[in-house]
Amino acid sequence: MFYDKSILPNEGDALIGREEAVRVPSSHHVFKGHVLLPPFPVECSTAMFGLGCFWGAERKFWQLEGVYSTAVGYAAGFTPNPTYDEVCSGQTGHNEVVLVVYDPAVITYSDLLKTFWESHNPTQGMRQGNDSGTQYRSGIYCATNAEVKLAEQSREAFQQKLKVAGLGNITTEVLPEPTFYYAEHYHQQYLAKNPNGYCGLGGTGVKFSE
Repeated sequence: MFYDKSILPNEGDALIGREEAVRVPSSHHVFKGHVLLPPFPVECSTAMFGLGCFWGAERKFWQLEGVYSTAVGYAAGFTPNPTYDEVCSGQTGHNEVVLVVYDPAVITYSDLLKTFWESHNPTQGMRQGNDSGTQYRSGIYCATNAEVKLAEQSREAFQQKLKVAGLGNITTEVLPEPTFYYAEHYHQQYLAKNPNGYCGLGGTGVKFSE
């Protein structure tokens, strides 16, 4: 059966997946001594974003002061514990996302939203640059109602800036935080291990705030 990778599948058509989670390293490749898997330090919070290929997205966030750890994975679809190939097939409904573990005493959720909006083009629907398919859609996945409110407010504010710049409508989904499935070990901190590796991430040039 042919699957249009630009259209999200119905739950009944998604791949069945598996019970076993993929194995990933226990520690972060960039933040030596910092864990990649929970439990995280009690002072930390987590956030989840989708903004195109997760290699470049993860790097954007680990470069921020106040970020304790990051990980890439799959979320907002139907298939439990999917593989990369399954996600690429368009038959899981998942997005490529980055999990950000941060200290809110140092960096706020609003600061993370600023990086999110400025680091990609949120008007492109089911693609980001040359990367095409549902796994590259723009998304903010919120753990609390307060985060939903901040995300929606930020979307409205950035839409106005994009409009002034002559750009189109934002297609970013704002959803309650779904289950995060870790991607395979070789994807974790990929651009730190492969500095010349592919990164298709590109912003609009519009600043979220001056």
